[in-house]
Amino acid sequence: MPEISTAERAGVGSDGHPRPTEDHIALLDHSILVLDGATSPTPALPPGGWYAHLLRDQLAEELTTHPTQDLSQALATAITAVAKTHALTPGNSPSSTVSILRWNDTTIEALVLADSPIVAFGHFGTDVVSDDRLLSLRTNGLLQTGKDVRRRRNAEDGFWVAEADPSAAHQAVRRSWPREDVDAVLIATDGVAIGVDEYGLFTWQEVLQLAKNKGPEAVLDAVRAAENGDPHAVRWPRAKRHDDQVLVLADFTG
Repeated sequence: MPEISTAERAGVGSDGHPRPTEDHIALLDHSILVLDGATSPTPALPPGGWYAHLLRDQLAEELTTHPTQDLSQALATAITAVAKTHALTPGNSPSSTVSILRWNDTTIEALVLADSPIVAFGHFGTDVVSDDRLLSLRTNGLLQTGKDVRRRRNAEDGFWVAEADPSAAHQAVRRSWPREDVDAVLIATDGVAIGVDEYGLFTWQEVLQLAKNKGPEAVLDAVRAAENGDPHAVRWPRAKRHDDQVLVLADFTG
């Protein structure tokens, strides 16, 4: 078993008021799940955190019952089960990112669907497993409205995320490494990854060292400090002053 340490912190809503986190973690015997519920495109839908919680539990059950099942198939089965139980329909469902890390004696696998990256460190250097389709659309101004999001969600010219369409699971970004080549792995939701990708506070290697030396909580502190220094989102335009944050460190060197 790797040595696992975690940190999580709730953000605020778009109104600036505190609310429960929509990020969810599950630590299983041979895998780690991290899900980040997305803000629903219409108020009529349940919140993304509600969906992420349900999908996390269903996916955890699937991987516990079938521990060697292909990760995309496990995710597709979990999506189908949640949609059926709660009468969710594709295009009219809350949604969530999904990141899965799984290991055995010889191999470490990663699956990333939407914007919660997994970053591996080892003999190969730093390998960032990220799904940048959502970021690319935002950067190009193609997600200006709720209508834009609904049209491009789980579409060939858009981005892919877990909701009620199991085919999205097969659009995830996948990676695997020989276990002997991996020293450590980070899993981050976008409330942490933004510190690397947009704020430029540190590199992923520096995130790893900070998390190892002072704990994952110190990384969350650094991102929040930067955001507190930009309270009106002038330097770094963003929808919320603080997003939910999760950071998981799996140290395989032991």
